[in-house]
Amino acid sequence: MERTLFVSELTKRISENRKFIQVVAGPRQVGKTTIISHFLKNYKYSYISESADAVTVSVNVFIEQIWNNARMMIKNGETEVLIVIDEVQKLSNWSENVKKFWDEDSKNGTNIKVILSGSSRLLIEKGLTESLQGRFELIHIPHWTFSEMQEAFGFTLDEYIYFGGYPGSAELIKDEKRWKNYIKDSIIETSISKDIIMLTSIAKPALLRQLFDLGTVYSSQILPFNKMLGTLTDAGNTVTIAHYLELLDQCGLLGGIQKYSGSEQRTRSSSPKLQVYNNALFSAVKKHTFSEAKNTPDLWGRFTESCAGCHLINNSVINGYKLNYWRDGNDEVDFVISDGSRTAAIEVKSGARFANKGMELFKKKYPEAKIYVVSSKDFPSASGIDLETFLNIAPEELL
Repeated sequence: MERTLFVSELTKRISENRKFIQVVAGPRQVGKTTIISHFLKNYKYSYISESADAVTVSVNVFIEQIWNNARMMIKNGETEVLIVIDEVQKLSNWSENVKKFWDEDSKNGTNIKVILSGSSRLLIEKGLTESLQGRFELIHIPHWTFSEMQEAFGFTLDEYIYFGGYPGSAELIKDEKRWKNYIKDSIIETSISKDIIMLTSIAKPALLRQLFDLGTVYSSQILPFNKMLGTLTDAGNTVTIAHYLELLDQCGLLGGIQKYSGSEQRTRSSSPKLQVYNNALFSAVKKHTFSEAKNTPDLWGRFTESCAGCHLINNSVINGYKLNYWRDGNDEVDFVISDGSRTAAIEVKSGARFANKGMELFKKKYPEAKIYVVSSKDFPSASGIDLETFLNIAPEELL
C-alpha cells in the first residue's frame, strides 16, 4: 500500500544523523497516526509519544515535561531518544517552545529527535515558517488513492468515484444513510469545528459552514465570488469568502482552483473552480444514492470529473505543481497542471459527446503544452486515458 511509502520515508529521515524536525501533516483520518505507529514498531531506540488532544496543563509545561523526560533518558545512558507530539497545532505557541528546546539540544549535542504531526496544514505551516525556519522537513499525507482503497477494501472504480477515500468509512458503504452520517459527523463537522473554528479567528462560523456546503455541491465547477455572495447568508465581502475558502483548503476539505492565465495577478483575482479533496465529501451532501447517481448520466459525469480533480489536487500538495483551470469566454479546459517550465492540459470526458473547442484554443495559445483526455469507462475514447489508469498515474508524469 502507498501509505507504507510514507513509513519508509519517515524511517529514512529519522535514521539519519540528527538534522531536522520531521513534521507529518495532512487532513483528518488519512492515517497520520497510523503511519507514525507503524514507524515506531520498528524504531530501535527509546521514544516518548504524546497527543495534544487532551492537554490539561499549559503548553509551556506540557512541552517542557516531555523534553525534560527525554533529556533525563539521555543522561541515563540512552544514545538516542525520539519525541513524538500528535495534533501539535492545538498547542498555542507550540513552535516557539519546540524551537527553544531544539536549539538548546543542538548547541549541547543532545541526540533528541522530533516528529510532530497535525491535521491543520495552515496552522502547522504558519508555526513552521514563523519559528522553525530551516529546522524542519515536511511530509504531506494526502487522502487515500483508488489503488489503496482497492487493495485494502476491495473498492471498485465506481465505488471509489462515489464513496471516495476515507478508510474509516469503508465498512459502512452498504448502509448509505449510516455512511453519510459518519462522513458528516466524524469528518466534516469535526474538521470544521475542531480544526478551523476552535483554532482560528472566525467571525462568522455559520458562513464558513455554508461556504463548505455550497462549495461541495459545486465541486469541479467554476463559481464566481459574486454568485457566492448572492447565495450565502451574511456573506460580507469577497475577501471574507476567499479567506474562509483558504482555511477549508488548508484543512484538506475544499479548494479553490484558480484560472490559468500566465499572469499571477490575474490568476489570483479569477473566479475559483471549487474542488473537494475527497469525493466522499461530495457524495455525503448529495441526496442521491449510489445507484441513483450511477444511473443519471449527467450527474455521474460530475462525480467522475470531481474524482479526477481529487486526484490532481491531492498530488499538487505533495509534489508541488500548480493546478489551475483555463477558460476563454465559453471555452474551457477542465484542469491545467504546470511546474514553471512545463504545462499539461487535461480534459475529463464524462459524456457521450465530446467536441472540445477549448482544448484546441488552449493548444493554439500555449503550443508547448501537452494535452490529455481522461475518459470514463461508460464513454471510452480511443485517444484518451481511461479514468482507472489516470488514477494510478502520478500527475506530474504527464508534464
